[in-house]
Amino acid sequence: MIGYVTLGTADIARAAKFYDAIAEEMGVGRMMGSEDENFIAWGEPGGSAGIGLTKPFDGQPASVGNGVMVAFQAKDADHVKRIYDRAMSLGATDEGAPGPRGDSGFYAGYFRDPDGNKLNAFCM
Repeated sequence: MIGYVTLGTADIARAAKFYDAIAEEMGVGRMMGSEDENFIAWGEPGGSAGIGLTKPFDGQPASVGNGVMVAFQAKDADHVKRIYDRAMSLGATDEGAPGPRGDSGFYAGYFRDPDGNKLNAFCM
């Protein structure tokens, strides 16, 4: 149902470096946009939902939504850890190290990108 999610950024070049590396870890690349156009989207055209980053079109500062999070579906627990570790190496802040959550088989690691957007990598 969801085609893509767009998050705001104050620094498109910094955000591009962060999300290029996360996308690479997930086996996808950029699917549209460019840094000089202030919008980039990553994913597979016609594939599952992608993620986009933009400087807000209204010219106002980018801000983080309280209660908003984007979740990246990983292949397995090791992949969750690789995504989380890559994010942390790129300046992410920890919001919950990789590990099981509850007893239903949900495994996730939570982090914030350099703009403060909350993300996670998870598998079931």
